[in-house]
Amino acid sequence: MLILRDIHSGYGGIRVLEGISIEVKTGEMVSLLGANASGKSTTLKTIMGYVRPTQGSIELDGERVDRLRTDQIVRLGITMVPENRRVFPRLTVYENLLMGAYLRNSRRAVREDIERNLQLFPRLKERAASLAGTLSGGEQQMLAMARALMCNPKVITMDEPSMGLSPLLVKLVYDTILRIREERQISMLIVEQNVGMALQITDRAYVLEKGKIAIADSSRSLYKTQRVRQYYLGKLSGS
Repeated sequence: MLILRDIHSGYGGIRVLEGISIEVKTGEMVSLLGANASGKSTTLKTIMGYVRPTQGSIELDGERVDRLRTDQIVRLGITMVPENRRVFPRLTVYENLLMGAYLRNSRRAVREDIERNLQLFPRLKERAASLAGTLSGGEQQMLAMARALMCNPKVITMDEPSMGLSPLLVKLVYDTILRIREERQISMLIVEQNVGMALQITDRAYVLEKGKIAIADSSRSLYKTQRVRQYYLGKLSGS
């Protein structure tokens, strides 16, 4: 579905990614882990076309997307749930969902998808007329996810979906992510600092260190790997 091959990218003269290769198969959930400044968010920005790779290629369903504009990438089926939600605070919940569908042409299909997504997120349905800026952090995260679904994507990338949320809300967010995967078979690439949670729900994982893939394996295997437990799982490793 989504393949990154030997991607190098960065900002100006600053190189961040040093030849990473990642694959997300159809219907698969993959986590991208690593310490701060390891290149996780840059990877997502490169996929979405916000940052241009200086070397390598990115393909969706066999079609290269690394030379396309962001809107063209979204049209082909890749979308993003950004870090810190980034909803439109002065627009209502309903209007935020419409913004997620701005590249789509069928008004009927958009209306149907809004209703479908409000069924998936009952709390958003209750607050459809509320300004997004008045929502709680958990509600805003749900809105950011629902807005991404309005693009009718094949692949969703998520940047720190649990950031700033209580443990109860983190569980709710990840339960919803699992429902999306189960009901819609959408592939997902998730950047996450909550390593324990990410490894428990994803199929495979990559660990980034200083812009390079240091480890790649099934999430179950990585959860049991001493190196991962020592450096990324903290209390779970007993250290």
